Amino acid sequence: MINTQNIPADKLVRITFQPEGKSVEFEYGTMPYDHHGKPMSFLDVAENFDIFLDHACGGACACTTCHLWIKEGEAGISEADDDEIDRLDMAADQQLNSRLGCQAIVTRPGSYVVEIPKWNRNYVSEGKPLTLAEGK
Repeated sequence: MINTQNIPADKLVRITFQPEGKSVEFEYGTMPYDHHGKPMSFLDVAENFDIFLDHACGGACACTTCHLWIKEGEAGISEADDDEIDRLDMAADQQLNSRLGCQAIVTRPGSYVVEIPKWNRNYVSEGKPLTLAEGK
């Protein structure tokens, strides 16, 4: 976790990526855009903090490998547009809280929890090993 001592509480964004339980914190509006998905998307945040979230299409909303479930904080996330909704129709195990990590944008400070579905986690992709305990 990065140093959050100087971040005003009303500007703090905390995102927890499950099942790893890894949380990242940053000041809203200050994270550099890393060109993975839309700016401030969960994929963009994951890439900025070296958290593995597969994205075979590079974050262009052309696949479903960054599919995740929003567990907490839905009110602070952008609404899905038609392109994302159409793409999600192809995702395995779609749920009411399903979103594409490259398209779901954090729109305000707050706490968020997202889960990367087990079947969507690759052990090695883009040279990045996923650090999960065996059997999860």
